[in-house]
Amino acid sequence: MRRLVDPLDDRGRAGVTAALLDQTRALLDAAADEYRDDPAALSQLEEHATRLRDPLRVALAGMVKAGKSTLLNAIIGEEIAPTDAAECTKVVIWYRHGTAPRITMHLASGAERTLPVRRIEGRLQIDLDGTPHEDIDRIVVEWPSRRLEEVTLIDTPGIASLSTEISARSAAFLTPTESPPEADAIVYLMRHLHSADLGFLSAFHDTAVGRSRTVNAMAVLSRADEIGAGRIDALLSARTIAERYRTDGALRSLALDIVPIAGLVAQSARTLREHEFEALRELARLGRDARERMLVSVDRFVRADAGIDVSPDARRNLLDRFGMFGIRMSTVAIRSGCDDSTELADELYRRSGLEELVRLVGDQFRSRADVLKARTALAALGALVRDRPRPEGSRLPAAIERLESNAHELRELALLSTARTTGLDLPPDEAAAAERLIGGAGTSPERRLGLPDGVGADEVRAAAMTALGRWRALAGSPLLDRASAEACDIVTRSCEALVVATAPASVERRQLRLVLHPEPPVGGGGE
Repeated sequence: MRRLVDPLDDRGRAGVTAALLDQTRALLDAAADEYRDDPAALSQLEEHATRLRDPLRVALAGMVKAGKSTLLNAIIGEEIAPTDAAECTKVVIWYRHGTAPRITMHLASGAERTLPVRRIEGRLQIDLDGTPHEDIDRIVVEWPSRRLEEVTLIDTPGIASLSTEISARSAAFLTPTESPPEADAIVYLMRHLHSADLGFLSAFHDTAVGRSRTVNAMAVLSRADEIGAGRIDALLSARTIAERYRTDGALRSLALDIVPIAGLVAQSARTLREHEFEALRELARLGRDARERMLVSVDRFVRADAGIDVSPDARRNLLDRFGMFGIRMSTVAIRSGCDDSTELADELYRRSGLEELVRLVGDQFRSRADVLKARTALAALGALVRDRPRPEGSRLPAAIERLESNAHELRELALLSTARTTGLDLPPDEAAAAERLIGGAGTSPERRLGLPDGVGADEVRAAAMTALGRWRALAGSPLLDRASAEACDIVTRSCEALVVATAPASVERRQLRLVLHPEPPVGGGGE
């Protein structure tokens, strides 16, 4: 049988996840065998086999001027995503890891063109060389960044744009109607929660992958520093708003979490230059009254007679790079003891909210990367066998259904979606505990068990054993209806996996693996 995917080294990967990947590969191989006389189908299968090997794809989406490119620069730590209104912001741009900087323009016709890599004042310039944006399928930027080794980031044009053609391009890429989206997960940026935001997230949830019942979006309250006219307490106000949105039933069903971000501050923290620190330090050295007068407004800040040994052009640069909120925060941090650019960068990064977002993306997306990619491949395979059915006797449809029904990681995602949409028919405390144990707050043992980070291994193990005992008892209750019993079974299985994960690497651990009852293989010759 034709092999599409080379075996991967699964050392260090959870056994159940490795089994899911292996069985997904087996199904892709079985499908390649059945569709060996269909070049178009084989091309699709090749593509999804490659996606299993590649890093997780996370798209950044949102309305125009939501701060997508600024956030992407902050995550990567370099200004390689254009943030102005240039033509290249009207096309989909992929940022993936490469050994050397390279920019490739992929045209709608299928042709490719290499673009020059040029930076001006540290900012990457993407020149389309006169090519109309409507003729471009995508631009791929390869960059030697450690952040891109584990995830491919995709910057998309703004939705609800004044240009219906540009909005349609984003919608077609992120929410295709006939196939799974090219992104495995999405970070959605919004200034405030509008109906257009909920409409887009709902459409993403209802794509071919979304119908596999999962929640794979993260919401970001972007430009949080602009709340309250950029006051120094703007992020505190933004956190209050985010908490209100977090409990909003409509958003909760579509996004795993919401976090406020001061994107411009985060970007500047990651790319702070020494001359900018010196200018900020001069501002911090002013007397309180003089400093506050300068920071009353943008006009006052850039006046030629401001009475500070920093040129108006340098102050305009500070406004472009930090905004009024970032400048205020920087002066407070410097006066509080940040004595050099490194200390200031660390403080701004901590206060910007980016650290929390990176943690959430790691907990919810990167830790589930293999599961999300397998789910995408299975959704695509399911669409293929529905749209291009083979003669009677094909075992693929049943094998796909069996894997989707039996793979515990996929059942966890489906239950999480149910918990966020219709809710679990359990008492409130137990429903909240169930959602946490299946990974609703993150997939590490500590997050699942509701323990603080850094807690001792013995305490984690004891909590896992306690949870397992409790949920085994709940699952065995004769009073549960079928849906609740299935939910309790899934949570119990998650608890069993936690016990295995926290057990010592010994005979005891090998014996504990027996509680997982591995699922039978599917596809290929596994029937």
